[in-house]
Amino acid sequence: MDNLNSLLDGFAAILTPGNLLIALLGVTIGTAVGMLPGLGTAMAIALLLPITYGMEPTQAFIMFGGIFYGGMYGGSTTAILLNTPGQSSSVVTVLEGFKMARNGRGGQALATAAIGSFIAGTIATIALVFVTPITVQFAIGLGAPEYLAIMVLALVATASVLGSSRIRGFASLLVGLVIGTIGIDAVTGQQRLTYGVPELASGIDIVIVAVGAFAVGEALWTAARRKNGGDEIIPVGRVWMGRSDWRRSWGPWLRGSALGFPFGAVPAGGAEVPTFLSYVTERRLSKHKKEFGNGAIEGVAGPEAANNASAAGTLVPMLALGLPCNATAAVMLAAFQTYGIQPGPLLFEKESALVWTLIAGLFVGNAMLLVLNMPLIPLWVKLLRIPKPYLFAGILFFATMGAYATSGQSFELFVLLALGLIGLAMRRFGIPMLPMIVGVILGPMAERQARMALQLSGGEASGLLGGPVAWTVYGVIALIALWPLVSLIRRRLTRDRTGDRDAVAA
Repeated sequence: MDNLNSLLDGFAAILTPGNLLIALLGVTIGTAVGMLPGLGTAMAIALLLPITYGMEPTQAFIMFGGIFYGGMYGGSTTAILLNTPGQSSSVVTVLEGFKMARNGRGGQALATAAIGSFIAGTIATIALVFVTPITVQFAIGLGAPEYLAIMVLALVATASVLGSSRIRGFASLLVGLVIGTIGIDAVTGQQRLTYGVPELASGIDIVIVAVGAFAVGEALWTAARRKNGGDEIIPVGRVWMGRSDWRRSWGPWLRGSALGFPFGAVPAGGAEVPTFLSYVTERRLSKHKKEFGNGAIEGVAGPEAANNASAAGTLVPMLALGLPCNATAAVMLAAFQTYGIQPGPLLFEKESALVWTLIAGLFVGNAMLLVLNMPLIPLWVKLLRIPKPYLFAGILFFATMGAYATSGQSFELFVLLALGLIGLAMRRFGIPMLPMIVGVILGPMAERQARMALQLSGGEASGLLGGPVAWTVYGVIALIALWPLVSLIRRRLTRDRTGDRDAVAA
């Protein structure tokens, strides 16, 4: 009941003309950015961070929450109409959505994606209301060793799961950890990796890192790979679902919601795995199996629901533990730190009004998105016709202005360019971006917890192990690290048994 009362207070705070206008602005920006391939909600929030410095924290996070949810909605439009997912989480939607558009059913595909996103987002946000406080109660009893173990798990899981190989994932993580150590050591007062440059003594602002890696890196990468001519955009047609479409969609919406939220709430769970699982599940359960591969509506409804449910799930560890599970959550965590707010177990106690207003804003933004998307889909599609040179020229302009606004020093622009070149190189060699961002944020936090644990144990290394929670987490880390070796041994044993059977048969 306390949670519900706090949520009602959050609704009372957001249901004012000013806050509703900010929420509408957030979902509009999020939808637009989500529809433009290669941008992403993380870049949008990173670009808007400097602009929101003059706003109240509550209003800023209402906008960020709207961008977060709006980006999940928008990514499906390019997946369905251009065969190009606007977000990585919309990759599975391409499989059936583009085929539906080719068959003249693009309107129905967009409609089931929008309605499924609304239903999944609502269910997942309700789960967020009840799950997050329980997670907070669990986290209050954790000490420095347990927090260190959980942060190491987030770092290892993020680096292991993302990217085409573990080596690339850990390379990205290492870059982030190195950037995170730049500046003055809070314990010894010694400068680290500053090389005598006074401007680096205070470290590199996470806003500069996010804007440089995402915005500048993406702009340079797009310019380097620019092709002449535009993509073919398929007409939307009538955005309306028939009785059969409704009957075939409601089950995938619910199952996708059930799959997406838990995966979003675990470190590095992301939206890619639950969307793929949802697609496989619907393909097995569908009575119209022959349509899969040719435009089955279940293949759009389920993955899109899983996609949006996972988005709400990522907010659980971010708010309750201060752990980001995807790039957008990492940038939002940086935004909290910019306002001097540290997400974690004490957040619900110290900033209760902010948290519950943010959650209430997710409900309001989710409803706005449904109203906004259904009638305005044909209008949104026109955004896809913006020439890429103009689009990324504008992004570079706002990126440089935002970087300069963080400290008012021109040195930040050189740092921004250097980070943009790093982002370009990472894209060129297929190195994922998220482990680097997570390393920049969690690296210093993990170092602080490790030092605290050693101080409490008098310098004994055994103090890092903590209690049963830390042991369990380290066991999971060992399993993640050793799983490739276990899989390799299993494959070799299976191959040897097969070879023995073939020899006996011969």
